[in-house]
Amino acid sequence: MTSLDMKNSRVQQLRRLLGRRSSRYEEGTFVVEGPVLVTEAIRAGWVCESQFVPENSDTAIDGGGSIFELASGVFERVASTNAPQPPLAIVQMAEVGDVSERLQAASFVVALDRISDPGNLGTILRSVEAAGADLVVLTPGGVDPYNSKVVRAAAGALFYVPFVVAELDDVAAAGLRLVGTSSHSAHGRTVRPHTDVDFTGRVAIVMGNEAAGLPDDWNDVNGPIREWVTIPHQGRTESLNVAMATTVLAFEAARQRNGPPKR
Repeated sequence: MTSLDMKNSRVQQLRRLLGRRSSRYEEGTFVVEGPVLVTEAIRAGWVCESQFVPENSDTAIDGGGSIFELASGVFERVASTNAPQPPLAIVQMAEVGDVSERLQAASFVVALDRISDPGNLGTILRSVEAAGADLVVLTPGGVDPYNSKVVRAAAGALFYVPFVVAELDDVAAAGLRLVGTSSHSAHGRTVRPHTDVDFTGRVAIVMGNEAAGLPDDWNDVNGPIREWVTIPHQGRTESLNVAMATTVLAFEAARQRNGPPKR
């Protein structure tokens, strides 16, 4: 294969990875855009296979893999944003290992059921990484965490907070104390303010889908969740955006788990 053929093959790969979830998982790679995020991926130990930059731009990152220069205008057409920042790097997905073992070893878990919006998932990853969560659980059917919009919204947190794909039943089976979230006291549940609930010990904060919430069998008073919390608020808004709600709960958990701030 000539160098030109290699470049064309890599460009086609780049387009596949940006456009199709199935291609990302078949190839075990995804795309990271811009010097800040590519540098964070390298710093966190993720393997960059190759990087794409405009011709004569001097924007390649050390450790970012093989360098492929793209002709004027090609870089912009390949990228997924209107004003892309080079480089575009193809990065290997992280090894997950045994999901059951990861759940058993975790103490502070955030479980997300079918989160569908890339911006929400990226924001949640950023928040829970900052709050010190041990593990994020994503249920099947949600947005792909390696979607380029999620990667950008996570602002580098994707490379530092461990996550696995598992069912909610797997979270329950791991012996974690489950704390569900609700904006009201439906189904006969007792719902307490989030500041009145103990988030210490082995705990999983369980967040539902933006539109549908949690599945009916998890929403029921006889379901696996025994503790329910709400975030008290004023005004006419019935509930917070799932990313904002997760942020509030994760930082309340962090406050309780870490004790008072050091002076």
